[in-house]
Amino acid sequence: MQIALIDYGAGNLTSVRKGFAAAGAVPVTPSDPAALTTADAIVIPGVGHFAATSSLGKAWRQAIADAIARGTPLFGICLGLQWLFDGSEEAPDCRGLGAMSGRCHRLPETVKIPHVGWNSLSIIRTSRLLSGIPDGTQMYFTHSYAAPVTDACVASTTHGALFAAVVERDGIVGVQFHPEKSGDAGIRLLSNFLDIVKATRPAVAIAPGS
Repeated sequence: MQIALIDYGAGNLTSVRKGFAAAGAVPVTPSDPAALTTADAIVIPGVGHFAATSSLGKAWRQAIADAIARGTPLFGICLGLQWLFDGSEEAPDCRGLGAMSGRCHRLPETVKIPHVGWNSLSIIRTSRLLSGIPDGTQMYFTHSYAAPVTDACVASTTHGALFAAVVERDGIVGVQFHPEKSGDAGIRLLSNFLDIVKATRPAVAIAPGS
């Protein structure tokens, strides 16, 4: 199984690789957008400022859009989840992917920002990504901006305001927290994503160490 972990200079690739390794698959990091034509899934990680996503230029955006059109699963983590939306008030001139409707907003000044720590998930509806993860499970967050709760939101949480913690629409999923830093529950979620990929590519099996 080929999981393409996109490096656009926004960090945390090493910890994401380790998390996926614990779940049963080791991602590769393509240097050329054309490599996405053979990817079984795409992961957009990231921490920091939304403007960093501008490094995903026209060629990468087109390759990712083409992959989605082919049915390739896409997983956004933290800043990667925010990029799935139309954009963010953190960088108003920087476009998001637009796979989810809405814009990301800054958390209110009434609470400590950035939001760093564990928060409980409030599960809204059944989700393949959250299979076996009960309501109230805690995940590890670190962020200052958040996505709105829309019809794509399958789990929310609160830090001064309600926001989307998990989104899922068809083969596109995203989490605001860091599953690779969220203990056993986070690894279960990554394993669930691999199950989504296997269901999309049933002829592909995960080989040990692949």
